[in-house]
Amino acid sequence: MLYHLLADVVVVVVHMAFVVFAVFGGFLVLRWKAVAWGHVLAALWAALVEGADWACPLTPLENWLREQGGALGYRSDFVEHYLLPVLYPSALTRPMQVVLGSVVIGLNVGVYGWVWYTRRKRTT
Repeated sequence: MLYHLLADVVVVVVHMAFVVFAVFGGFLVLRWKAVAWGHVLAALWAALVEGADWACPLTPLENWLREQGGALGYRSDFVEHYLLPVLYPSALTRPMQVVLGSVVIGLNVGVYGWVWYTRRKRTT
């Protein structure tokens, strides 16, 4: 039971918090400028893990915890196991993927542009 609970914590708290921070962390920069360093690193790490087709280091930990609790682990990574069915439903087309990716990039470029603009405006 304890191992199963810890595996769920790894999935729900740590993995999801990281994914949400990597995608939407730019909004925190509007309030706390120092967050930018962590957000840029998190976004780059997430892009590298996905782009290089690496498994997240938390996935083996989650699988080990599940196996210690008597459950089966999974052989794919977190994104493939939990997020792909949500992010890439069967009706999703390539043009829709391009639009969604563009929205994420545009959103973060817009947020960082706004931060840069307001910061520059204050110093002049």
